[in-house]
Amino acid sequence: MLLLGVVGTWLSWGFFVATASGQRLDEAAFSGSRIGRRTLWTAAEPVLQIVSVPFLILVLIVAGAVALARQRWVLLVQVSLLIGGANLTTQVLKKLILDRPDLVEAISLRDNSLPSGHTTVAASVAVALLLAVPRSARPLVAVLGGAYAATTGVSTMIGAWHRPSDVIAAFTVVLAWAGVTTMVAALARPEHAGPDRGVPGAVKAVSGLLGLGALVCGAMGVITLVRTHELLATVAELTERSELATAYVGSALGVVAAAAALFALALVGHEVASRRSAQPELTR
Repeated sequence: MLLLGVVGTWLSWGFFVATASGQRLDEAAFSGSRIGRRTLWTAAEPVLQIVSVPFLILVLIVAGAVALARQRWVLLVQVSLLIGGANLTTQVLKKLILDRPDLVEAISLRDNSLPSGHTTVAASVAVALLLAVPRSARPLVAVLGGAYAATTGVSTMIGAWHRPSDVIAAFTVVLAWAGVTTMVAALARPEHAGPDRGVPGAVKAVSGLLGLGALVCGAMGVITLVRTHELLATVAELTERSELATAYVGSALGVVAAAAALFALALVGHEVASRRSAQPELTR
């Protein structure tokens, strides 16, 4: 998960920001976000208004309280690492490390906006809650958290706050830190180790559905990406409403796929890591 997150973030920037063809693809989807904005913004704006520093602190407190109530001290470390690490990483990458070169004349140069801060907040707090809640509630939290994170990411696109690559990079940053917290769970010795019952059926079912959703949406997103790339090879920029809509919908499907993959991996990774961490106690 850590490796996938690091490589995914680098590739998102390396192609969609650091190459001319990637910038043109990203810009086509960004321009397509104007379609239906007046109507969609009514639903998107309240979602984005939730994300704030007080919201981040509140969720951190709630997740920490849940961890303490369950007497799982390691969870408190995991939640803090995940939320703090992911959001700090996003801000450092966006403002200090990554830049946005001026490669395409038709695209106005803007400051680098990758990864998306709003999406990082939404995804990190949702994964943190996934880690903190009891085992039986994790599948439901994975579904709801994935839906919330994807909705936030798409909402930033609707409001023209971010390009698709910014949103996907935010998910990969959170994935990397989810990998770190999973390693913490695997290495830490739990306070109460019970018998290893294997991976619950609900976890298998939900992670399987999320994985399937990621594959289907990802495949559809790639198809539209290839189609848009072919169109851009013949024109300087897309102007037809149908072409812009194709790029926009395809990018939204890519965002949904990234969110589904993140929560499928986080759900399974934490389950397996927690199960393995109990084995040393069982062999004593």
